[in-house]
Order: sequence, then structure tokens, then C-alpha cells
Amino acid sequence: MTIAISNSSQSIKNDLPDGWSLSDLGVVVDILDGQRVPVNATEREKRKGDIPYYGATGQVGWIDDYLFDEELILLGEDGAPFLEPTKQKAYIIRGKSWVNNHAHVLRARNGIPNGYIKYYLDIVTYHKFVSGTTRLKLNQSAMRRIPVPIAPSNEQKLIVSEIEKQFSRLDEAVAGLKRVKANLKRYKAAVLKAAVEGKLSEEWRKKNPDVEPATELLKCILVERKKKWEADHSGKKYKEPVPPDTSNLPDLPKGWVWATTDQLFFFVTSGSRGWAKYYSDDGPIFFRIGNLDHGTIKLDLTDIQRVKPPKNTEGSRTLVVARDILISITADVGMIGVIPSAFEEAYINQHISLARPISLINSLYLAWFLSCKNGQDQFQSQRRGATKLGLGLDDIKSVIVSLPPLAEQNLIVQEIERLFSFTEEIESMIEVNLKRAERLRQSILKKAFLGKLITHDVNYYQKI
Repeated sequence: MTIAISNSSQSIKNDLPDGWSLSDLGVVVDILDGQRVPVNATEREKRKGDIPYYGATGQVGWIDDYLFDEELILLGEDGAPFLEPTKQKAYIIRGKSWVNNHAHVLRARNGIPNGYIKYYLDIVTYHKFVSGTTRLKLNQSAMRRIPVPIAPSNEQKLIVSEIEKQFSRLDEAVAGLKRVKANLKRYKAAVLKAAVEGKLSEEWRKKNPDVEPATELLKCILVERKKKWEADHSGKKYKEPVPPDTSNLPDLPKGWVWATTDQLFFFVTSGSRGWAKYYSDDGPIFFRIGNLDHGTIKLDLTDIQRVKPPKNTEGSRTLVVARDILISITADVGMIGVIPSAFEEAYINQHISLARPISLINSLYLAWFLSCKNGQDQFQSQRRGATKLGLGLDDIKSVIVSLPPLAEQNLIVQEIERLFSFTEEIESMIEVNLKRAERLRQSILKKAFLGKLITHDVNYYQKI
């Protein structure tokens, strides 16, 4: 098979096996972009059907008619993850379909399998071919110039077959890792459920029957709360916190009591708006919603913004201190983080609420309660807003908490940390192996298109 090679392809140095050639993508595929027809979401609502409607990275809806009825390669024109090496840039569609103008429509020529072209397009280095800043675009002219290594025709299907065989094994391994990850998530949820229902500390209670009940602790908390409030609001009338309605609540373990977060927090606020003008390369941390997560109370410090805060009451109001509990109150509500002791100076933005518990409580116990299903269900029932779901400060203060005696709180936190320590090690290993799997996927593709994935013994191909 002879395939034309343009000047741009000829200029690329490539160590290919004997019998391979190098060609531009525009030479080895038919480009069917002229047949694409974009249909906006409103119009598609009027034209509901059972034909898949495709965009840059996959199916984005359904429609009542089709433009194509064959196997094709779709390659993102804009909106695809061109500069993310481990992510798919192209995909195969089959049968009746409709494609919008965000994906190039390609059909391999000269008997080349579509899968061969698709897999190669997933490992192309797109830096030289895409344009734009916030939304990268691969125009048709640039796409045509992408160089493609072409194996002899008797190898192409074998390469695709070997890629798919190895990917299938890899997919099975990844699925297994994800199952373990899901099981660990369920295990952690079960641990937290047992913790806040008293089952985790059941044996401890049997051995410590004379511990002062949490009803006495709650009395001390309320006295301390009033003192704190009056110290901060000199001359103002104190407003008693709202107690829980226990009429429909289940029985608690002996010595426990129901309480509201309004009773347990003495200060609740939300973060500062409009602090972008204070952003800096150094200075205190400015916590954003991305620094919180579900299923943990640890702060995520992998991506932090720093600020040089204003010297005013707004700055002091949103300054965090050790033991503060941070709660996401917009978009993905109910994510929890706790400020550890001896933490550096830090502030919160408007998407986060700062809730400061009375010192007589173990703030970690309270944080774990808020992050468990019981606390999360209450947050979800309180969120409001048609277009942007969120929580108000009153919602943060209205959560009903099962409160054990302080000594039992401390024990429960220790048990949670002990049980979670080994799950975190396993989760860390899973993440390492999932990333390794993505790298291995890329390695398989690179080997395939360097001619190193299958044998090149001529006699071998004559036998099959």
C-alpha cells in the first residue's frame, strides 16, 4: 500500500519499523465535517427521539433523526482534553447518529481500521495543533497536518486487537480497584454510623458505668456558651439557643443526649466576598470550597490560595482558629474540614461557613457527626435555592446531634482514627495504582505505534 506523505510529515524524525510509513491525518481519513448539524438543547427538547446526539467528548443527548449510519471516528474540535495525556480525545460511534459541530467526523481510508486511527489520536501531542487559551480548539486545517505512523495493512488489525486485549485486562484490574474503593467507602460510612449511634463505644460504656451523663455536660456547655456570647456582645440581650425537638427521635445509649448545633456552637459565620483583590503569592491561606471534601474532615491543601487580608473587622471575623469546623454552604453542600492545632493564619471565602464549638466539646467528634450520613441527610434536607442550592447560617445551627459524655467522645474519635488509618493506607495504594493504570494505558498505545506491541516476523503473518 502506498500512502502519500506531505512535507509536514516528512519533516518529522521517527524511528519506525521496516515497512511502516508516516502520513498526515488528512491523507488517511475522509473528513465529514460538512455533514455536521448543531442543534441546541431547546430545539432537541422538541425533537426527542432514540438517535444518539454526539459532541466533543461523547454523547450529549438524543434526537429524532440521524445524519450518519456507519462506524466513524469522532475527534474533539473544541472542549476536548487535548493537553491531558491520560484522557481520551477521540472515540468510535456506530450505527445511526447525529453529530454537532464540536467534534470532527472522520472515516479511515485505504482499509485502515477506524480503531487504529482512534487509538493513535489518543496519544497525539496536541500542543502544536491546538489554539486558544480557556477553550482549546483543533481546527480542521491543523488536524489535517497531524502525522500518523502507518503500519503495513496485515499488522493494523492485529495492533488494534492487541490494544483491545490489553485494555480489557487493564479495565478488569481498574474495575477491581474501584470495587475495593467503593467497599472502603461503605465501610467508613458504617464505622461513622456505629460511632454516632453508640455502637462503637458500647463495650467502653459497660466498663465505665459511672461516667457523668451528657445531660450534665450539656448544662455546662450552655452556661459556657452564654458567658462567651455576653463577653463578645457587651450590653446586648442573650438569645437562648433552640433545643432539639426529640418527639420523633430514636432512643440514645445510656448517658447520651440530643442537642442542636445551635447549642454547641457559640459562633457561626460565613466567609468573605470580593477578596480576589487581596490574592497574593504569599501570606495567609484563603480557604475555598475545593479545600473541603466529603468522607473526611481533613483539609485538602494541595491547591491553596493565599491573600494579604484587609486590616478591618471583616478580616478578623473570618479568621479561623484551632478546632473551628468549616462547612461548604454552596453547590456541593456539607463538606467538612477541621482546623488543626497550631495551624497557620487562614481565612474563609463566601462559600464556606465557619462554626466554632464550645471548648467543652471534642470538635472532632462533632465534625465526624456532621460528615456522617445522619449529619449529611440533615444538610441535604435544609438546602434551598432553585438555581444554586445552598445552606444558610440558621441551617448550620439547626442540625440535631447525638451527644455522648466528653470522655466517650474522646474514645470514639480515637476509634474512628484507628479504624480509618488502615483504610487510608489502602485508599492511597488504590489511587497510586489507578494512576499507574492510566500511565500503562498510554504506554500500551505508545508501544503500539512505535511498532513494539506485536511481533514483526514475516513468517508469522504468512501463517495466519
